[in-house]
Amino acid sequence: MKALQLTALNGPASLILREVEAAPQLNAIFSGHDRVLIEVHAAGVSFPELLQSYGRYQQQDDLPFTPGGEVAGIVLEAPAGASLQKGDRVCAFTQSGGFAEVAAAPAMLTFPLHPNLSFAEGAALIMNYHTAYFCLVTRGQLVPGMWVAVHGAAGGVGAATVQVAKGLGAHVIAIVSNDEKAAVASAMGADVVVRSTDPWKEEVIAASGGGVDMVIDPVGGDRAVDIMRTLREGGRWVIAGFAAGSIPEIKVNRLLLNNITAIGAGWGAYAFSKPELCANIQRELTKLIDSGAVKPLVGARFPIERGADALSHLEERMAVGKVVIEVRSTN
Repeated sequence: MKALQLTALNGPASLILREVEAAPQLNAIFSGHDRVLIEVHAAGVSFPELLQSYGRYQQQDDLPFTPGGEVAGIVLEAPAGASLQKGDRVCAFTQSGGFAEVAAAPAMLTFPLHPNLSFAEGAALIMNYHTAYFCLVTRGQLVPGMWVAVHGAAGGVGAATVQVAKGLGAHVIAIVSNDEKAAVASAMGADVVVRSTDPWKEEVIAASGGGVDMVIDPVGGDRAVDIMRTLREGGRWVIAGFAAGSIPEIKVNRLLLNNITAIGAGWGAYAFSKPELCANIQRELTKLIDSGAVKPLVGARFPIERGADALSHLEERMAVGKVVIEVRSTN
């Protein structure tokens, strides 16, 4: 089969399309789990794959290896007794191996693909939308009526968070970097959109009537102090990632002064050992898809032959929504 493999750690250009003979195997972190074999039609591209191309991610396989953490396609083989059957349309989280014509996924993170979603949309679902729900509900304890500010609100996790928060009854302020991304955040349902190039802190405080109840932050960088100042008393800063490239440092007295909470939200590290949690999040997301509140935002699409370009697109911060590699043209 054909697969995109990282052959060195020199960035996106190291991702090469090759013929491989080895049968797809589950990533080592899913050792002992039941395996589903999937004919891949679309694979999602995320920040971890970009980091892996430089050897900077916490989970690195030995070179050469096939990255790709999430896919959508058709079941080729399922465990005996599983609810999934050969021929079913599915979306799945693989951790690695997804940038290939065939991939292996753990049964606990393989779900029926909603009939309203294309393969490309399915490849944009699990990592971003499970993360969004995990941040908002599992960690953030969202209740309807809260004001939620979302940084990077036109990116993969950000756009998903806007949709999920709105679907769960929150008021959402989207923070983006330019007019194109502002239009995306508005289309996702944000109540208010502000630009990070403007005095966004003051705008967030004013729009929310004195401060938001929760901030979802997948960006990191130099915004930490201003993020804390946008929270009302008792507010929650949910830290979901560092797309800006740098990890903020804070003086914890700032948490004390306004009785606010900084919350880490590492979806994978928490969820992979809890199949019941993964299944529950998927059930809740299915309800939101049924209602029309959730529709994964697919951005740039690249054929498998241009996999390196897909990573470069992400590196150049051009991504709006989920970047997708189309392994087959039947999406």
